Amino acid sequence: MKNVLICDDEREILEVLELYLTQEGYSVIKAYDGEEAMKKVYEHNDLSLAILDIMMPKMQGNILVGKIREIYSIPIIMLSAKNQDADKILALNLGADDYITKPFNPLEVVARVNAQIRRMYKLNGVEESSKNNVIKIGEVELDSYNIRVLVRGEEKELTSMEFGILKYLMENPGRILTKNQIFKNVWKEEYLCGDNTIMVHISRLRDKIELDSRSPEYLKTVRGLGYKFEKKV
Repeated sequence: MKNVLICDDEREILEVLELYLTQEGYSVIKAYDGEEAMKKVYEHNDLSLAILDIMMPKMQGNILVGKIREIYSIPIIMLSAKNQDADKILALNLGADDYITKPFNPLEVVARVNAQIRRMYKLNGVEESSKNNVIKIGEVELDSYNIRVLVRGEEKELTSMEFGILKYLMENPGRILTKNQIFKNVWKEEYLCGDNTIMVHISRLRDKIELDSRSPEYLKTVRGLGYKFEKKV
């Protein structure tokens, strides 16, 4: 059973999400403020995913996600009553994998939790052999079986979304992939015009794999079209 941490100071939201996620087979760990959530993180070393509200007492969600990222690479979904791009970008920059605006449909939250768990833990029932699931381009090596990325021999810690985007790009080296293609492949949803989510994730990936993120060698932007992972001879 997968353990999901939910932190929100609105008890009704916690109770509703607990009900829906429990019915889906998850074990729910609840916290009502940021400090309590951080305590739960230290107490449970088998967390599979965290759902965090941004506006919380004692410790804001944006601070909490940064602290969790220092310890774990589990998927993190942020909840917020705010619907501004700046809030989404801030949450994603700090390490969140997804962002849901309140009010929300609990079934949507369950669907997004399932999607994150599938990506991170490969619960799709497909067994893969490690031999055929390593992609190496230049000094970047992606192992989709063991879910790890090596850059110049050093292992990099990626979120599940970052890993999904990098995997899709490296599976199509030299090919220009539109934002819609990336979104549909990684998020399994249609891309919404004006959503900066992909741009933020690409920026974070560059910080992790490029020697100079301002002059990327691998992750190229094709202005007006999309992104591509540069082929190496």
